[in-house]
Order: sequence, then structure tokens, then C-alpha cells
Amino acid sequence: MANVNDALSQLQSTGRFALELEAVSQHFGALVALADINITVRAGERRAVLGSNGAGKTTLFNAITGDFPPTTGRVRLFGEDVTDLPVYDRIHRGLRRTYQISLLFNGLTVIDNIFLACRGVKRGRFSLLRPGETDAAMEMTETLIGAVHLEDVRDTPVAELSHGQQRQLEIALALSGAPRLILFDEPAAGLSPAERTQLVEILQALPEHIGFIIIEHDMDVALRVAESVTMMHNGRIFKEGTPEEIENDPEVQELYLGEGYGQEGGRAGHG
Repeated sequence: MANVNDALSQLQSTGRFALELEAVSQHFGALVALADINITVRAGERRAVLGSNGAGKTTLFNAITGDFPPTTGRVRLFGEDVTDLPVYDRIHRGLRRTYQISLLFNGLTVIDNIFLACRGVKRGRFSLLRPGETDAAMEMTETLIGAVHLEDVRDTPVAELSHGQQRQLEIALALSGAPRLILFDEPAAGLSPAERTQLVEILQALPEHIGFIIIEHDMDVALRVAESVTMMHNGRIFKEGTPEEIENDPEVQELYLGEGYGQEGGRAGHG
């Protein structure tokens, strides 16, 4: 047993595991929102967390980020126990998150929003000096604008962007500061079919070393960008597998996907 424990400890210390949840539960009074959740996500892995409304998906994200620390259980990021650490300490360790509701500076332009995010994770972020063209944060800003396909609106105020463009901007903000694991909370919500296609392209093009977990009701988006899937139901893990296994599982289809799933027309989005 000692050899097994030593091997596990060594594996954790190398950073192979981006995220480990050990018996995580979340109680709000008598309500059990999460019950004994155990999940392991490899560094660089892309995973979808699926389930109907009320399944516990967003509560799970809150436990991982520290917005609402778990009632019981442990959370580890890259082998380090962060269960009792505040949100900003988890950010410093490479964790990022987007939210269902946009959190942007609507009065500022696209480039200003991204620059502030890049500058905010750098030393000297409180400097009042105007950045030059060779400023590292400005260079990263330009790179991120291209990564999320917002070149044509780089100088446009956020309030004038379409909903889809605002979601793309949120992804750029999450990419600032060299993240290692990103939590995407329903990034396709409210997007048109064309915008969803572009979202898939952006997520698929992310650098391989950046892992992510995506909560998504649109099954077509989720199963195209993920290599593994966790299905949740009533605050518990219901099924885990590859996208193909989840898509073809009769119990998943009965519980979540509906009778029309898998028939002519392929996958359907579920809002």
C-alpha cells in the first residue's frame, strides 16, 4: 500500500492531475446540492459536465473556484490542496472561470477589457504609466483578440457588441495570465447557430496545455469540444465516459437527451 501511495503522491506533484475532487459535498441547510463528488481531471484534459437544470453543475463550479467552498471534501489543483484557499489564490495557481451572466466593462472597448485582464495578473498592474507597443500585456492583448476572432471589433465598446461577441470576449479574459485550467459556464447560451460554430472553433483551437471543463446544455457543442464527459443528476455523478459512450447510453438518452435524440437530424441543443 505504501508503494501505491508514494506513486500517487509523485503523480500529483508532477502536475499530471489538473483537478481532483475528493468526496466533495455541498449543503445549503437541508438541501443537498452536491453529494460525495469524486472527479479527476488530467492536465490539458477537456471535459464536459452535463445534466438537467438543478443537477448541481454550477454548484460544482462554485466549489472548485472557492465562490462557495464545499461543506465537506477536498479540492486539489495541480496536486495542491486548495480547499480552504480564497478565490484569488486559486486564480494565481492557474484557474479561470466564465459565468452564465456576462461580467464585462460595458463602457470600455474590447481591447481595453482584454488589456485590463492581462495587466491585472502582472506585476506593476497599479502603474499609471501608459503602456508602449512592446508592453508584454499589450502584446498578449493583441494575441488574445486574434484567438477569439474579435479583430474587427477591437475598438468597439462592449455595450455595442452582439451577445455572441461578448461571450467570445469572456473567453479572451479567461485566457489572460497563462491559465492552466478554465471552467466555462454555458458559453453557448443564447448564441445563434453560426456563433455556436465559431465558439467550437475557438475552443478546439486552444493550446493543448490548457485544459477546460465546460458546462453546456447544447449537446452538439459539448460533445464536439470534450474528450470526456461527466453526467450529473440530483447533485450526484450519474455517468462518466467518452462523448460517444455518453451519446449512445440508453439511460442517458432516457434521463436527459429525450426521445428525439439520435434520430434523423443528429444531435439537438437542449436549453
